[in-house]
Amino acid sequence: MRVKLTVSGIVQGVGFRPFIYRTAVRYGLAGYVQNKGDAGVEIIVEGDAEGIDGFLADLRADAPPLARIDQITRTELSGKTQHDKFTIIQSSQEVEQSGSVIPPDIAICNQCLTELRDPTDPRFDYFFITCTDCGPRFTIIERLPYDRENTTMREFPLCGFCQKEYVDPVNRRFHAQTVACPTCGPKAYLTTNKGEPIQTSDPVRAAGKLLSEGKILAVKGYGGFHIAASTLLEEPLLRLRETKHRKEKPFAIMARSLEAAKDFGEVGAKVQELLTSPQRPIVLLNKAKNYSLSPLVAPNLHNIGVMLPYTGLHYMLFDGVADSAFVMTSANPPNQPIVKYNTEALKSLGRTVDYFLFHDRKIAHRCDDSVMRLHGDRPVFLRRSRGYAPAPIRLKHKAKLCVVGLGGELNNTACVLHEDKAFISQHIGDVENIETQTFLQEATTHLQRLTNTRAEVVACDLHPKFNTTRLAKEMSESQRLPLVQVQHHHAHAAALMAEHGLDEIVAATCDGYGYGLDGEAWGGEILYAAYGSSEFRRLAHLEAQPLLGGDLASRYPLRVAAGILKKAGADTEEWLNKNSQHLPHGEVEAKLIAEQLKSGKGTVETTSCGRVLDAVAAVLGVCFERSYEGEPAMKLESVALGGKDVLCLKPTLKGGVLHTTAMVGDVFSNLGRVSVADLAHSAHAYIARGLAEMAIQNAAEQRTRNVGLTGGAACNQLLAHYMRVAVEAAGLRFFVHEAVPAGDGGVSFGQAVVASFSEF
Repeated sequence: MRVKLTVSGIVQGVGFRPFIYRTAVRYGLAGYVQNKGDAGVEIIVEGDAEGIDGFLADLRADAPPLARIDQITRTELSGKTQHDKFTIIQSSQEVEQSGSVIPPDIAICNQCLTELRDPTDPRFDYFFITCTDCGPRFTIIERLPYDRENTTMREFPLCGFCQKEYVDPVNRRFHAQTVACPTCGPKAYLTTNKGEPIQTSDPVRAAGKLLSEGKILAVKGYGGFHIAASTLLEEPLLRLRETKHRKEKPFAIMARSLEAAKDFGEVGAKVQELLTSPQRPIVLLNKAKNYSLSPLVAPNLHNIGVMLPYTGLHYMLFDGVADSAFVMTSANPPNQPIVKYNTEALKSLGRTVDYFLFHDRKIAHRCDDSVMRLHGDRPVFLRRSRGYAPAPIRLKHKAKLCVVGLGGELNNTACVLHEDKAFISQHIGDVENIETQTFLQEATTHLQRLTNTRAEVVACDLHPKFNTTRLAKEMSESQRLPLVQVQHHHAHAAALMAEHGLDEIVAATCDGYGYGLDGEAWGGEILYAAYGSSEFRRLAHLEAQPLLGGDLASRYPLRVAAGILKKAGADTEEWLNKNSQHLPHGEVEAKLIAEQLKSGKGTVETTSCGRVLDAVAAVLGVCFERSYEGEPAMKLESVALGGKDVLCLKPTLKGGVLHTTAMVGDVFSNLGRVSVADLAHSAHAYIARGLAEMAIQNAAEQRTRNVGLTGGAACNQLLAHYMRVAVEAAGLRFFVHEAVPAGDGGVSFGQAVVASFSEF
């Protein structure tokens, strides 16, 4: 009996061929297994029917842990047997199917970590120790199929020892393309900030000691550079904030171990599961009561972003020091992608750091760390990147056309939607300059190559001035493809609906800004969307509030607060004068704002939920300037989590509008009588209950039981909690994102979903 199997999914780079080889040999089968140029695997098995049936059963049940089988196509072959044994044969460039993909980078496995620490092992203390179960994949692949010569490891020919393991069927490094050792593999080395070599036999541990002593280092990893520093010493942290122009934006940290993380963060069972997962994301932990790290790590926030080591190099950094954690933040110049080239690092980071810890393996593709938090016991993506991209999101329905979505302008990702799989790129960042635009284009092209897909439709945001809109139009024209522009909040709602396989949804879509169908600034919307339709309905929204100075108001929340307080009847002029020191031009600017409020001229309005939260933050004195994305709202949430809803304000709903002026006025009038924490909490409760009430009413009218919360504000724990309680109390089903970022990192996915419904 002869059978041909074509397997698609995540089946290259995960030890799949060695697994197939061992399984076939166990059942006494002959034939071969071969990687294909479309990221799939072809298998020929010859033998008796019973053996082949057992082989197929094990193929599905016992595949390697990192493998993901989407489809197995079986073809019965006629003729005599052609093989006398089972072998792994040379990979083929042949391309037959679309939709398979290379796996994400995975953290070092426990077996490799044990070998790293074993003085008798040939890979003892080798920073780049990996096997078929762990290590870089996505960041080293240049083209398919996934073989060493198609990766950045081709520059490191195997020594005799590694070659012996590579061809040994019983060794877990059997056909491991990243296999290497100190003799033949990549080398680590330490230099000054000018690139001058530091003579040391142990560059990694020397780097750890420099960090502990207060030096700032750029450390090269799998998908780019980190900037590392002490979490205890103020001098390097102050210097790092000054040189990186990060006034208060929190730094991510790497804890030496799970036990160390428990010393400064609250680690429950679900958090522990995320921290120790093979994906090793940054997880936002609530600061522990005995939090002892410098306040400069995550100023004025209740939580801190923590990850555990995910490479041998990371573990070794901590070996010679007592530090429980190091700052480990992405190394990128302002508004540019994470640095990946050694020469680029020297040029752009030389003035920021004191030393560089390099290695000589090239990075094929940049990939930032993923960031997650928990809402109760539910995981929430703030950034989906290393460890997850480019693994696809599986959909309930198949798209008729292949769509490429280019996302929004901030926190950008790209998405390739092919049939029932959505491949979302790694985190791209803010598409504000040529470097990030180039990164977006390269990442999108690479994603299409990896999945063997060809775009049939291009999707982008509705905003006419976004760089992503321009790029999408250029792509549409050059490739003669239909272009679909998707309203920002519709994309959010569609992403939530598609992620959960829903046929329709009433979604509260709340964030800082989105270009509305009327050309106005939306950001607090109740939308109805249905699967299969490229249209949506705007059912309700937050009250439109003035943005004094346009974009300036999003940076200086005092401007938003002043506009709302004026509407609420407060003595705005006196309040502005009292707080004028928080404006760039002090009393002069405060006077100009007051005059503009009186005249009412030159003011745009927004329904943004984010801007209302910003205004409350300014009124309460929590935050007066947005120095990083979402800062006022994040700090307000941190304060609010320590309070309770003492105002118990009943949502004011009129004509499909949730009014927010009186709520901000009530917060203002209770200053000094009610704690800041309770006022912050009460504001959150009011907005969430109001959104829930509008959503519940409209769900009844649309005859659906599906209500959701999406957009950047859905990352807010209190808003999500209060909405869930209200929606579920009404007997409806409440949905938030779990597999896709709720913020703009999920917009490309939503765009692709909407565009797939369009008729051409």
